[in-house]
Amino acid sequence: MQLEIAQPFSQTSQPQAAPANPLIGNSARMQVVRALIAKLANSKSTVLITGESGTGKELAARAIHESSPRRGESFVPINCGAIPEELLESELFGHVRGAFTGAVNARQGRFQLANGGTLFLDEIGEMSPKLQVKLLRVLQERQFEPVGSDHTVQVDVRVVAATNRDLQVAVREGKFREDLYYRLNVLPLELPSLRARDGDTALLIRYFLKLHGRRKGKPILGVDPAAMALLGRYDWPGNVREVENLVERLVVLNEDGVIRAGDLPDYVATNSVPHHQKTAEVSLPHQGVDLDNFLERIENGFIQQALVRSCGNKTLAAELLKLNRTTFIERLRKKAMLQLTRRAVAADGLAKIAGNGFSSAEPFSDRRDAAGMPFLAI
Repeated sequence: MQLEIAQPFSQTSQPQAAPANPLIGNSARMQVVRALIAKLANSKSTVLITGESGTGKELAARAIHESSPRRGESFVPINCGAIPEELLESELFGHVRGAFTGAVNARQGRFQLANGGTLFLDEIGEMSPKLQVKLLRVLQERQFEPVGSDHTVQVDVRVVAATNRDLQVAVREGKFREDLYYRLNVLPLELPSLRARDGDTALLIRYFLKLHGRRKGKPILGVDPAAMALLGRYDWPGNVREVENLVERLVVLNEDGVIRAGDLPDYVATNSVPHHQKTAEVSLPHQGVDLDNFLERIENGFIQQALVRSCGNKTLAAELLKLNRTTFIERLRKKAMLQLTRRAVAADGLAKIAGNGFSSAEPFSDRRDAAGMPFLAI
């Protein structure tokens, strides 16, 4: 989550001056965060930033870089969850000409581009086991070989990683290397949710009103007390990112410069979770339930529906399920579902979903199948 305009990285980007106060908030939790950032900035050790989605992890990473002795060098971000595994290795470490099909020219990776500066690895928890091994070596030895090369490249890079996942759980489940976790978690920084930041909501709302009012040429005078009271009581499950998105929407739709209670969405006025974020309710049968099998059926049903809706296009199906494409394909492989072609999905998908007890028209209900499990409606 970025509270200020962030320029996309390029090799020609010039280092920018550190902002005076990039982290908005005067709550006790944010004062602790800012004090910790000041301490972390002067170290060369790796930082692991954790926190819910939308809490500002990249912004904190930039603050660490811009407060450090490396501020005059490049800050290079990369989202490990947004790039397929087969491309992420080249993005990180570069490649030589002819290393793979389409590699017509040699290319430097992000580690080389960040040499002397800071490399920000966002969504580190989504990195594949293969790349986790290579990243561990880079963190230990400060050297690597580009894809297709046997020449070692030495780099001086400060790594800041971030995740909204619990990596300790991922380690226990065998999804994340324990040695890499401890190598990353040298200097931990946890960002608080907006719910834990008393008094910061109003500051953020005013900040974003000015920001988006200026961007859109619509001066906003303010928020009336009734509307501000409702905004202050709302839980903000999407944290700072949700605040910015809602304020931008209010600015676009506003006509007289004042945000009123009637302008707010119903879920804010009632302090409820937005419809798209609601968790469906299902009752536990008296005789109990095989939870693993039950959850497996839910997951399989959603995957099949996503494949049907996307006509077998795995990229679109992954987007529907809010999954990284590589993660989605790996799940298909584990479930032996990769053989589902577009034609097969289109022809058989709905029948398979119906056979699993899923309905696209009904909510969760009290009906039970032959095994006593609730029928699922998605």
